[in-house]
This record gives sequence, C-alpha cells and structure tokens, in this order.
Amino acid sequence: MKVLWKYIIPRIIQYLVVIFVGITITFFVPRFTPLDPVQMTLNRVMSYGAQYLDAETLEHLKETLADLYGLKGNIFEQYVRFWKRLLKGDFGPSLVIFPTPVMEVISTSLPWTVGLLIVSALLSWIIGNFIGGIAGYFNEKRWARVLSVIAASIYPIPYYFMAIILVIVFGYLIPVFPIFGGLSIGIQPSFSWHFVVDLLKHAFLPALSIIIVGIGWWFLSMKALSSSVKSEDFVVYAEITGIPESKILFSYVMKNSLLPQITNLALQIGGIFNGALVTEYVFSYPGMGQTLYMAVTNGDFNLMMGISTMAVVAIATATLLIDLLYPLIDPRIRYQ
Repeated sequence: MKVLWKYIIPRIIQYLVVIFVGITITFFVPRFTPLDPVQMTLNRVMSYGAQYLDAETLEHLKETLADLYGLKGNIFEQYVRFWKRLLKGDFGPSLVIFPTPVMEVISTSLPWTVGLLIVSALLSWIIGNFIGGIAGYFNEKRWARVLSVIAASIYPIPYYFMAIILVIVFGYLIPVFPIFGGLSIGIQPSFSWHFVVDLLKHAFLPALSIIIVGIGWWFLSMKALSSSVKSEDFVVYAEITGIPESKILFSYVMKNSLLPQITNLALQIGGIFNGALVTEYVFSYPGMGQTLYMAVTNGDFNLMMGISTMAVVAIATATLLIDLLYPLIDPRIRYQ
C-alpha cells in the first residue's frame, strides 16, 4: 500500500497532467496558424462550381464545415466541445478523406508506422549497443577509434537525408529495391510468402535509413557509457582477480551500461511520431508520416489533432511504463 501511494499514484497523476497539457497545446497551436480550413474547403468546393450557389446556401455550408472542424463558437466553446468528443474517442471526420472518421484513417496507417519504426528502432538499438559496448571496453584499440569516427560522421545525418541517399543509390544507380509505396500494385495483405517478401522489399530502404542513423547514436552513447563503467572500481577489481575478459565485458561492463539505454529505447519507441516520419514521406510509405503531411498541407484540423493526440499519449505512456518498471530493471532503485 505504501508503494501504491508514494510511488505509483504520484506517477500516474503526473502522467495524466502531461497528457492534459500536451493535448491542450496541440489544440491551441493549429488555431494560431494562418490556416483557415473552412475557407480552404470552401475554395475547393467553389472551384467545382459551387460559386453558383446562393449566399444563404454558402453560409449554411460554412457553418456546417466549421462544426465539422470543431471551429464553431469562441475558442473556449471549441475547447470544451473538443474534450467532450475526445473522451468519447471521436475526432470527427477527416475533411481530406470525407466522410471517413479520423480514427479510421489513423487505424489504417498506424500499423505501417508501428511495424516500420519499432523494428528499425529495436535493430539499431541492438546493433549499436553491442558494437558500442565492445568498442568502449577496447577504446584504446585502433579499430574502436575508427568506428567512433564513422559513427560520429553518420549520427548528425537527418533520417530524411539518409533516405534520399539510399533512394539515389538503390533506386537509380543500383535499382534493387522499390523506392515508393508499401506494397506492389495489386498485392493484397495475406499470410502468403509472396506478400511477406514484397512487404519486406518495400520496407527495406525506409528501415535501413533509420537503422543506419540510429546505430550511430546508440554506438556513441554506449561507447561513452561502457568506457566510464570500465574505469569503475568493481571492474578493476574483477580484472585483478583474473575473471575472464569476456565475462567482465558482458556481465559487468555492458550489463551496467545498458540501464540508461533501456530508458532511451522506451522513449524512442513511444515517440514513433518523431522526425523519422519524414522518411515515410520520402518513400511514399503508407504510414503516419504520409497521413500527417496530407493533413497539414490540406488544413485538416481533425486529422492533425488525432495524430498529435496519439503522439502525446504514446510518449507519455512509454515514459510512465519505464518509470514504473525501472526498479525491476535496476536493483539500485527501490519503490519508495
């Protein structure tokens, strides 16, 4: 009971506050932009011949659109109605793909993003930490210094720039992999080998662009951590007592260095809506990146709010989970 009141409940309250503040910010930010989705939609409608409608019909259409976009009434009324709809899981219809509900649009594109980014994040985490841990332990070796220079050169490269490089190399110079889409035309999702191969071929380049840059970051951070742990007294004592070097490396140095890396991994997985989504746009991958770009360029407030809200909830949830589970991972921390 003491753990519940002093450790778990305060963190759940903090979690709810973070979500509330984050969603509130995402509500107000689009409304301070110069975008007017109602007028943009009216312009599109009028380009199809609606200019011949009478003023009363146009005014009724404008009011209907304002209600659909959640822009009816003053800002306070909009905010209250937004929370009422949000608590019901209703973001309204997507105005770009009208009348499809926002949640249906998100549920269609979210699995693509989750599959791509989570797999890429896990692979880059495993590879980067493994190589970085070894390089940190043998940091005086020449090969370790060479790897550090390579990683330091790769890490600052943005995901989307790496994606463009891969498109040029493997899409034009060596056309081995498809450079756009998630599946070939005519391929339907199924449990067939043909579908799996086609899916992996289309996901390979987007995933590779994320993995390469991710490995650079995980390598550098793990190398710094393992180099620091290597100089700790318990590691020095283990070396003096003649414990095998491989056991010292994996059981002492890398095991202790991985603790902060686990936290970073949880946050990265929670933040699947980060800048890596630009990679999806470069490859026309049918995930949240494409959907968000479509929403922003067309002023679809409902869809923007739906994606932003899910991003806030995902990151906050990942932070809460790792905060609650960390005492189980790190024996130095106790529930207090």
